[in-house]
Amino acid sequence: MARRSVRGIIVFSALALLLAALVIYAILPSPMSVQAARVLRGSMQVTVDQEGETRVHDRFVLSSPVVGRLLRVDLYDGDSVRTGEVVARIDPAPLSQREREEIEARIQAAEAALRAAKAREAHSRADRDQASRDRQRAEHLAKEGVISDQLLEQARNADITAGDEVNAAESAVQEAVFQEKIARAGLIGIDGDPGKPKPLIELRSPVSGRVLRVLEKSERVVSVGTPIMNLGQPSKIEIVTDVLSTDAVKIPPRADVIVDGWGGDHPLRARVRLVEPYGFTKVSALGVEEQRVNVISDFLDLPASLGDGYRVQTHIVIWSESSVLKVPLSAIFRRGLEWCVFVIDADRAKATEVQIGHRNQLEVEILKGLTEGERVIVHPSNQLSEGMRVKAE
Repeated sequence: MARRSVRGIIVFSALALLLAALVIYAILPSPMSVQAARVLRGSMQVTVDQEGETRVHDRFVLSSPVVGRLLRVDLYDGDSVRTGEVVARIDPAPLSQREREEIEARIQAAEAALRAAKAREAHSRADRDQASRDRQRAEHLAKEGVISDQLLEQARNADITAGDEVNAAESAVQEAVFQEKIARAGLIGIDGDPGKPKPLIELRSPVSGRVLRVLEKSERVVSVGTPIMNLGQPSKIEIVTDVLSTDAVKIPPRADVIVDGWGGDHPLRARVRLVEPYGFTKVSALGVEEQRVNVISDFLDLPASLGDGYRVQTHIVIWSESSVLKVPLSAIFRRGLEWCVFVIDADRAKATEVQIGHRNQLEVEILKGLTEGERVIVHPSNQLSEGMRVKAE
C-alpha cells in the first residue's frame, strides 16, 4: 500500500508539473516573426543616381546667312557628309543698303569670334603643356615619396582634362572658320552683276560626320539665321546628366559612371569629364524649384546603337571601397540621437547602438558596434522591443 501511495504521488506530481508547464507556455506570448540578415564584409559604393541624355559632343547647326529661297534639301537624317561638302543651296533675295550693313556687321562679328576661338585654342594648348610638365614632375616626386598618390592622380587627371580642352578648342576654331565663310556668303546677293543672275549661296558641311536632323527639307523662303540642319559625329557621344547642386559638389574629378536603362542587356561604362561651373533652376515633378548642375560624361565603351538624344540612367560613383562591414539600410533606426539595430541574441531582440559611415539606397557601412556574422533584424516594427522573443524567417 505504501509503495502504491508513493507511486501515485509521483505520477500526480509529474502530471501537475506538466499541466503547469502547459499553462505557462499558453500564457506566454509567442515569438514575433521577423526578417533577419547577416552582418557581412564586402564591397560597397555610393552613387548619385539620375536620368541622363546622350548628345553628340560637337554639334553644328547650319543656318541661312541671308534672306532668300531655300532649294529643296536632298539629304536625309543619318546621311554621311564630308568636310566641305555642299549640303544646301539658297537663292538670295535682293538686299537693301541696311541689309548690306547688317551682313558686313555679321562678318565682323564672325571674324571676332574666330579670333577669340584661336586665342582660346592657344590658351588651351599652353594649359595642356603646363599640365603635362606638372604631371611629369609629380611622377618624379611620387617615385621619391615626396608627394602622395592622390596628388599624383590629380596631376594625371589635370593632364587628361587639358588634352580634352585642346580638342574642344580645335573644334570651336573649325566651327568659327565655317561661320565666317557663311557670313561672307551673304555678300553674294549684293556684289553680283545686276544684269546677270545671282549665284546660289552654297552651305557646306564644317565636319565629316552625319546629318543628325534636317530641320528645313522643302523649298521655301527663309530669313537670316533660319536653322536648316544639324550635323555631327555620332561616334563622339557624351552624356548630360543634371543633378542637384548639393550632389554635384560631391562628385570627384574623373569619377566612374555606370550607365544602364539604355535598352541593352548589360550596363555601360563612362567617366565624368566636367561638372559645369554654373547651375540653373529647374522645377521638379512635385512643383519644387531645385538648383541643378549639368554633369558631362564620356563613354568608355559606346555601342553603335546609341545615338543623339537617347535616354539613359546614370549612376555616378562618388565613393567606393572593396572591404567594409555593412548591413541592409532597412536594419538601422533612430533612437534619440543615436543609430541602432536589433541584434538577434539567443532568439531575443537586443537593441545595439552602432556608428555608421557611408550609405546608399540599399546598404550602410558599420564603423562600430557590430561584428561580422551577427544577425540583425531588417524592417523592425513598432511592436518590437528590447528582449522580446523573435523567430527569424
